[in-house]
Amino acid sequence: MDPIKFIEDKRQEVLKIYQELHALAEPSWKEEKTSRYLFEKLIDSGMKVKTFPGHYGIIAEIAGERPEVIALRADMDALIQEVNGQVQANHSCGHDAHSTMVLMTALALSKTKPKHTIRFLFQPAEEVAGGALKMMEDGALTNVNFLGGVHLRPSFEIPYGKAAPIILHGSTTTLKGVIHGVQAHAARPEEGNNPIEAASLLIQAIKQIRLSNVGRYSIKITELHGGTVSNAIPETARFTFDLRSETNEGMKALIAKTDHIVRQIAQLTETKIDFSLDDEFSPAAVEHPQAVESAECAISAILGKENVVPICVSPGAEDFHFYTLKNPSLSATMIGLGCGLAPGLHHPNMSFDLEALIYGTKILTKMMLEADQRNWV
Repeated sequence: MDPIKFIEDKRQEVLKIYQELHALAEPSWKEEKTSRYLFEKLIDSGMKVKTFPGHYGIIAEIAGERPEVIALRADMDALIQEVNGQVQANHSCGHDAHSTMVLMTALALSKTKPKHTIRFLFQPAEEVAGGALKMMEDGALTNVNFLGGVHLRPSFEIPYGKAAPIILHGSTTTLKGVIHGVQAHAARPEEGNNPIEAASLLIQAIKQIRLSNVGRYSIKITELHGGTVSNAIPETARFTFDLRSETNEGMKALIAKTDHIVRQIAQLTETKIDFSLDDEFSPAAVEHPQAVESAECAISAILGKENVVPICVSPGAEDFHFYTLKNPSLSATMIGLGCGLAPGLHHPNMSFDLEALIYGTKILTKMMLEADQRNWV
């Protein structure tokens, strides 16, 4: 059967799978029921399926005529957030929708005879930016030349019935630290060393960071705690800064400058600053023209050329881009799917038009069929 017709015929099953995955909602690294649900569907289709003892990720494959692999990735985990006064796992980032569409793409293609081996990655722990790295450790990208992905987009980014062949996520990381001063009575400040004053100097110094030729970037204080009473200089002050850049090169430069400033302020204020600034930042997207072209062809075929949004720029982060950061020769792209999503991603009451699951699955299926006809170097 034609894979696109298969999806249309299985319309009700697509919606049912989404509803069942939505109800399972499990946090990062604890996607046990979600993984089992997907595993059973994949095994029943006759695909070769692999699981792992250290996490709940899944790799499923359709054997091709040659060993080179094209792959499609979904994330599985939910957020932990307050919903109507209760803290719970909640699918407000659309990972249940992503898993639904990739699963149905796998089922639609399972009876085909592709040129390439087609691999489906169901990844844990995207929300904590650890799942992609773990999947790569376990061989998820062995022989992979093309990798596709998908993410629901809010209506203010991409309207319903439209899609973009690439999402340009930015890079992000966090600076966390504790400034150790010397405690003293507020009446005798000369006997102490105020870590809050050191923190204020740090904030002002970091605000003066200037980078050139790296695109847009930002660094801002998001958390500062110090002291508990009005008449004493505290011993410590704790801080957090959020760092963002639209390019990986910009993030590397931002990290280097920030690291230098923190050390400089510690020396200037004669305080000790314990801090962490991880070089393993969440990476920015990199455009791969051939991969983007495959996605654009698929969107045009399903929705029409008039409904292709050339590019989706997002200030958010996505651990999908670890795959290309660690494998620069890999051609990859993530489709941005317009779906009537409101009020926004990560909002506890996020919702979208479920009809987007149908055309989203068709787009992914068409993209993999298109990718199978290409020669990936």
